[in-house]
Amino acid sequence: MEPKPWRDRIRDEDELLAQLNRAASEAADRRAEALLEGVADLGTIADVSRDLGVSWNAVDKAIKKYERKKATGTGATTE
Repeated sequence: MEPKPWRDRIRDEDELLAQLNRAASEAADRRAEALLEGVADLGTIADVSRDLGVSWNAVDKAIKKYERKKATGTGATTE
């Protein structure tokens, strides 16, 4: 059996990368929603970050990125 031509392999890998980008974007959205639930439960972003043992900035950035994406109504990912 001959190996796939390089153009076909590139096309296949490009599709796989696109699928992975979509999956990562969807996971980031679900994570941000969970972070927002944490804020509703604990009261502040700082409380959530302390509870999770991550930086306040990381929690804040994840939530803001999600809210901007939701406000613009785009599901676009960067490649």
